[in-house]
Amino acid sequence: MNLLKPADREALRRRFEKELVGDVTLTLFTTSRAGLALPGADCQTCEATQQLLEEVAALDPRIHLNVRSIVTDAEEARAAGVEGVPAILIGDDGQARARYYGIPAGLEFAVLVEDIVAASRADSGLKPQTRQALARLQHPVHIRVFVTPTCPYCPGVARLAHAMAQESDKIRADVVEAMEFPELADRYGVMGVPKVVLNETWSFEGARPEEAFLQYVLQASGVVEPAPQTKQ
Repeated sequence: MNLLKPADREALRRRFEKELVGDVTLTLFTTSRAGLALPGADCQTCEATQQLLEEVAALDPRIHLNVRSIVTDAEEARAAGVEGVPAILIGDDGQARARYYGIPAGLEFAVLVEDIVAASRADSGLKPQTRQALARLQHPVHIRVFVTPTCPYCPGVARLAHAMAQESDKIRADVVEAMEFPELADRYGVMGVPKVVLNETWSFEGARPEEAFLQYVLQASGVVEPAPQTKQ
């Protein structure tokens, strides 16, 4: 049984045909390989995530899906900094700084689609002044965005974080489905979504415009002095 409805598949196919420019690589780290579950490696959404990505990749020959096992490809997972499964890395090997942990279901599916289009066009979509500011980064910034599939504000925040990661090689952005990763959500005190954590130190809840989000990134990287109230 397909996860994407026929009308949705056709709409996506037409959009990809019109908007994709170059090839896009999606790498999925999961607990299964070729549809076979691995003993001792439980993941409730890995199978559905793989099926969803297979259906998306089948819509356009420029979308390539690589499936890796967190168990049998453990060394590759460690080298990529994968922290859990399912994990979707968007971009070519070594350039996949935009990641999604969990199944991009519900409203979050739009984030995956926008990520694919942006990666294919090699265009983050950020404003010129944001791009200029990100070019000044000297130190790495790790962004975590906690989301849920039904949150109407989460996709915009998630996509903005991924856009910054696509724009700057100093940024890695992990979008985390909070209900699938409750231990991570507890660790970072997620009480509501979207919640953004930068470099384990700075955080905020709720949607922010691009300019405000950028200020947090610049603070986390040490480019600008932080405002006292933004520190946890």
